Amino acid sequence: MRLLIMSDTHLPKRAKRLPDRLLAELPDADVVFHAGDWVDTATLDLLESRSRRLIGVYGNNDGPELRARLPEVAYAELDGLRFGVVHETGPAKGREARCAARFPDLDVLVFGHSHIPWDSTAPGGLRLLNPGSPTDRRRQPYRTYLTAALTDGSLTDLTLHRLPER
Repeated sequence: MRLLIMSDTHLPKRAKRLPDRLLAELPDADVVFHAGDWVDTATLDLLESRSRRLIGVYGNNDGPELRARLPEVAYAELDGLRFGVVHETGPAKGREARCAARFPDLDVLVFGHSHIPWDSTAPGGLRLLNPGSPTDRRRQPYRTYLTAALTDGSLTDLTLHRLPER
């Protein structure tokens, strides 16, 4: 099972559209995750129409229309792994322990907000993943997103994709 993981697209404020390279990943993805801060409903409509399965949440910059269509936290079991998606997890310091306490029944938590790629494991085994942003690198050297595979109940082939300058 192929996964495509993104967050913080902030369209059309940070970019006019999603990067072509990210859009080219959609046909190969069995599941697409978006961890919030879409900003426009057009991006949600686009991903819903092109994704086999979309799991998304709203973020702090998402208005009433997106909040009416998306949850604050989403859950899914895929190939035996329990996933959660949330936009904000608070400061980096103490993140693993805080998320492990808040989400004790998950195996993987996808989050956004910071635009900073993150891959760590909390005590107890919760894997925390932040794909960064494909449209707004903020203080990072690159705009980014993640892909991964689920193989026999394990997360494999996790790849952070760096997008070239526009």
